[in-house]
Amino acid sequence: MDELTTSSFKTTGSKWLLPVSDFFGFPLDQVNFLACQVFALGASFWFRLYLNPQFSSPVVRHAVATLFGLSFVIFCFGWYAVHISVLVMVCYRILVTADIHNIHRYTMIMAVSYLAVCQVSRVFIYNYGILSTDFSGPLMIITQKTTMLAFQVHDGMCKKREDLTANQRLHAVDSKPSLIEYLSYNLNFLSILVGPCSHYKDYIDFIEGRHIQRRLRRLSASNTGQNGYDKVSEPSPMAAVTRKLLICGVCMVLFLTLTKAFPVTYNVDSHFVNEAPFLTRLTYAFFSIQAARPKFYFAWTLADAINNAAGYGFKGVDEAGQVSWDLISNISIWGIETATSFKKFIDNWNIQTGVWLKTVCYDRDPRYPTALTFILSALWHGVYPGYYFTFITAIPITLAARAVRKNVRQYFLSSHPVKLVYDVVTWAATQLCICYTVMPFLLLAVEPTMQYYRSMYFHIHIISILTVIVLSQSHKPRGSSSSSSNGTKPGPYDPHPQAQPQLQPSNNNVKRK
Repeated sequence: MDELTTSSFKTTGSKWLLPVSDFFGFPLDQVNFLACQVFALGASFWFRLYLNPQFSSPVVRHAVATLFGLSFVIFCFGWYAVHISVLVMVCYRILVTADIHNIHRYTMIMAVSYLAVCQVSRVFIYNYGILSTDFSGPLMIITQKTTMLAFQVHDGMCKKREDLTANQRLHAVDSKPSLIEYLSYNLNFLSILVGPCSHYKDYIDFIEGRHIQRRLRRLSASNTGQNGYDKVSEPSPMAAVTRKLLICGVCMVLFLTLTKAFPVTYNVDSHFVNEAPFLTRLTYAFFSIQAARPKFYFAWTLADAINNAAGYGFKGVDEAGQVSWDLISNISIWGIETATSFKKFIDNWNIQTGVWLKTVCYDRDPRYPTALTFILSALWHGVYPGYYFTFITAIPITLAARAVRKNVRQYFLSSHPVKLVYDVVTWAATQLCICYTVMPFLLLAVEPTMQYYRSMYFHIHIISILTVIVLSQSHKPRGSSSSSSNGTKPGPYDPHPQAQPQLQPSNNNVKRK
């Protein structure tokens, strides 16, 4: 019986927790993942308190973070951890030996190609199964880190400062990292399983004890001489960690109730599709997508709490003295649930991936940034057809939303009640469009995706395309076909998070430990 149960998981990772998996009825991969993240949370507190930069060298902190990270991937994926190690080592080899003018190109080609090969193998070997052998998650994070660091090293060592944007100058790396620094950045236990990706200089500042001091812009009058660490009081992350863990608890409860009660696959159940009326199917689709979000909220918020518990992720202090630990947050739940446009939703979902796409692609190409960014995003996500249905469907919806905002929104700004009505309508429209767009992302395969869209009569596709055609025609000024009514061309749509306004560092009202 045990052998049958074990084989049903087809896991290459550890089977130590198989009794726990059997007892609670959760897949072994999820149990292993949760166990590692809970351990990482405890290790983060220990890392901050007992391997503090005041009395621990950066080498020790790098080594411990790397060893914990490697242990996690071996525990979760077994021998598949070799793929993760190989990608990191090959990219480091490129970084230290390749021509400085081309290291970013070579690293991008290598990382994305290796990731694509692994993702293709999963599709054909496991036939769309999301099994414990799904090691593509850590590979996706490492692809982000290796490529972003290669671009930033290229910026710092090859380009002139005046040729860089302000953001590129801020994160440019002017020397190649050592092997231990590179391994720690890519494989550290804080982010190895689910991310988030963060800038290399921010991570090194955290390891060496400069992360908070630089953001507070506080310099000690005297130097302790220990690792460049300024011996000053720091704001405590405990309030932020507690708040995020409470959010994780709520998300876990919602996952165990709503997610189980509204399975996404029921949207393509033949009996449901054939018997239920359109409004019933539309309503169920809406609630099933809403119910699918808590697992993402849980994973990303827990990862954020783990980083904060270690002392990483400090963003700054606002004018009211409120401390923010959201520097590397990957999600804004409030921003997602209240989004009144497709772009606002994207800006608050998987935020650090948006930062990566903007860093390595959108800001680099002067001609076709949007198209190339969507292509890179699709390649990074994987080769499941459902992903590409989602990205393709997003194009007309994005254009329609932009056209509506440009042509219609101004008529609803006359008063607060009218504006409120507009916001409510656009919120409902955004949520329904998101539901329609991301459904293939969860269904994965072509057949269920087409079955779902046929059951929905392709209504969002049709409405979006008609909206773009009608509003683009009505907006054309007489006697001109090349400019808008105000004489300006609309700027390209940026599908990635805009740079969040930096909290101004302040010495006032900082919450102490």
